[in-house]
Amino acid sequence: MTVDDETIDILLPHYGDVEYLRLAVDSVRAQTDTRWRLICVDDASPSSAGHEWISSLDDPRIVAIRNEENLGVARNFARCLDLSTAEWFVMMGADDVMMPRYLETVRRAAARTPAADIVQPGVQVIDDDGKPAHPLPDLVKNLLRPRTRNGDRVLVGEPFAVSLARADWAYFPSLLWRRASVAVHGFDASYDVALDLALLLDIAMAGGTLRVTDDVCFQYRRHARSFSQATAVSGLRFDQERRFFQHYAGRLRSRGWNRAARVARRRTVSRLNAAAESAVALFGGRMRDARRLAAYVVR
Repeated sequence: MTVDDETIDILLPHYGDVEYLRLAVDSVRAQTDTRWRLICVDDASPSSAGHEWISSLDDPRIVAIRNEENLGVARNFARCLDLSTAEWFVMMGADDVMMPRYLETVRRAAARTPAADIVQPGVQVIDDDGKPAHPLPDLVKNLLRPRTRNGDRVLVGEPFAVSLARADWAYFPSLLWRRASVAVHGFDASYDVALDLALLLDIAMAGGTLRVTDDVCFQYRRHARSFSQATAVSGLRFDQERRFFQHYAGRLRSRGWNRAARVARRRTVSRLNAAAESAVALFGGRMRDARRLAAYVVR
């Protein structure tokens, strides 16, 4: 059986905001490709409203589960993966939106490269209100994203690792994954803010293949309440990224991928992001935060 014939599992871990969750679920139900199963896992949110709403939907393709205790990001992702049975899956964000032809697009891209382990489609960034947005981190991602020819680019081996070690230009919630390739590695709870990059580098070092297509079919929401933004302001993100890149630089060097190791060790984009957050804190009069964030630029 090929990807053309299979059901795709859409895994939707969620916690909190019900309004965005409804939009995410509705976008799945509006797909032109109807061969999907949606598995929603509420990580013991303070309110069960989102779980109850999903449970009320009259659609046999939708599964609603609520954890008895809060597992945290990595462990809840792992639980979602355990519940998946399809060969291909998407780990969607509960504040993101699939455009109507998302599944159709990524399925077609996967079929063009039978050996692919991951498919990255084109992504539109949106703000809190769902309007197109162009914040600095995403402008940088777009600049460092692999240039494509005829709509597609295939990355494998050290070039795959170098590209993502230079900058995590991938949008994790938009990726289509081959489940067998992910199950070998799982999600490393040591790096909550870099779960996606860790998994991508693990698959690269295992000989995996990433296909990049320019077809825009997914909306990624960038907003102040997001986990990544909150950890950037606190500095937790940059502390984890420093330890993460040191660890992976060692692993890449052991693999014999010296160029990728050098790129990871420099962590240039992480330092630039820390500098930008430090400048925001400085202009906002938060001198202590500015000094703390600036330390991650030079460490």
